[in-house]
Amino acid sequence: MRSATDYIVFPLDVPSPEAAKEWVTLLSEEVGMFKVGLELFIQAGPDIVRFIRSRGARVFLDLKLHDIPATVARAMARVADLDVALATVHCGESPEMLGAAVAGSGGKVGVLGVTVLTSVSSEDIAAAGFRPELAADMTRLVMNRAETARAAGCAGIVCSGLEAAAVKKAFGPDFLAVTPGIRPASAQDSPDDQKRVTTPGQAVRWGADYLVVGRPIRDAADPREAARRIAREVQTALAAA
Repeated sequence: MRSATDYIVFPLDVPSPEAAKEWVTLLSEEVGMFKVGLELFIQAGPDIVRFIRSRGARVFLDLKLHDIPATVARAMARVADLDVALATVHCGESPEMLGAAVAGSGGKVGVLGVTVLTSVSSEDIAAAGFRPELAADMTRLVMNRAETARAAGCAGIVCSGLEAAAVKKAFGPDFLAVTPGIRPASAQDSPDDQKRVTTPGQAVRWGADYLVVGRPIRDAADPREAARRIAREVQTALAAA
């Protein structure tokens, strides 16, 4: 059975491997996984993934691959060699690209389709030229892309916690919902570039499998205690389910 800590993913959104290693050392017992994104991976490369794995922690490699299918397949094969738990590819406009990512993974890594970034609003979708009904109903767009990801063999998707319940209802409990934009209730009114946010408890009650929690932990006076508070909120939600 998963612990509340297993749900928490801490993003290593830092510019140097030294800073990343400090966070891994500090939080390795408080979170279930570390997310390595573009900034850190460009600076530190595969070595930072190997460091995290050497400390017994799991890795979510969030590079959001988006290219022609052949290139994505080859890139995902190299990702699979790094022994990471999860990796991302944009759902974008090509089902073939998603299928190529899954094929390239060789079953060694869970491929997640990125549906709609949590920083994107309905107004952004409309301005990008999407059909009015998709701009007016973000869940509809997420579900459309989730269906494509599921058909391609992806392990799950990245979505807002607001869409997690619909994803689980449509695609079942084994299709992963990984949710960024997590903010404790006390931080809901803080200035933020995330538009579609939920609390940890809400996201778990709605079916989220992993919660990507950055600023509420990173900016806290005591990051370890902040992570523990979030774990307690997750545990309360699990107990009530």
